[in-house]
Amino acid sequence: MNIVTTPDSVLRMATAAMSRTPDERLRTVMEALTRHLHAFVQEVRLGEDEFEQALEFIVAIGQATGEKKNEVVLAADLLGVSTLVALLNNQDPQGESPAALLGPFWRAHAPLCRAGESIARCDTPGVPLEVTGVVRDTQGRPLAGAIVDAWQASPAGLYENQDPQQDDMNLRGRFETDAEGRFHFRTVRPAGYPVPTDGPCGQLLRAQQRHPNRPAHLHFMVSKPRHKVLITQVFADDDENLESDPVFGVTRRLIGRFEAQRDGQAATLQHDFVLEPGEMKFPRPPIP
Repeated sequence: MNIVTTPDSVLRMATAAMSRTPDERLRTVMEALTRHLHAFVQEVRLGEDEFEQALEFIVAIGQATGEKKNEVVLAADLLGVSTLVALLNNQDPQGESPAALLGPFWRAHAPLCRAGESIARCDTPGVPLEVTGVVRDTQGRPLAGAIVDAWQASPAGLYENQDPQQDDMNLRGRFETDAEGRFHFRTVRPAGYPVPTDGPCGQLLRAQQRHPNRPAHLHFMVSKPRHKVLITQVFADDDENLESDPVFGVTRRLIGRFEAQRDGQAATLQHDFVLEPGEMKFPRPPIP
């Protein structure tokens, strides 16, 4: 009879039930996930109380997700899964990546701005930062008409959707490259900030005695038709948390040179991007 007899028999029956899945990729992924989950449960001898706690955590990250934050994405970030996916799909010969995790705070349809415009749309105190760069293809040719979508937290460590004191879409903007592939905008220098700790992910960090502080960075999403969308971050080279980012997002290629100007009263960042040929496919926004 095809019934459960031992712990090992559950896996055999579960994968057999999935074998009729017509979508080959879905069948492959779900069978592998099931095998690894069963192996994990067997390896750690998962207790019933622990299983209940795990289910409560999954429910809680869903319940904590809303218009202000995406706790599910944050959980994937804190477990290193988001960075692992970025590395596997965008790695160079050394195993590093020009891409980085999307993070839980990207919003689609940021304002389309003129070259040199500031994305600080309200009274946002901080060190003025001028950002410039060039977008090229893999042959080194400049790409005109590419869209550079930039977003960041304020120097207080909050994205505008978290902070009622900031205007809508503050510190967010999209810029089109010129005929030489160049882009240019103004902002304020970002500061490091803690990932949200008021939900189940914060409880997990505290239980593991991990700090929540991300190094200062700017987010970028660079796109052009017939090219793969590049999702990345550029980190401040002088941040003390570069080697202890709680979401494991820092690679050497993503560390930018933030140069102080006028005795530290202003700063500049020059950073170039390369787009690979491929489909221009955008991610789903983690928040509205």
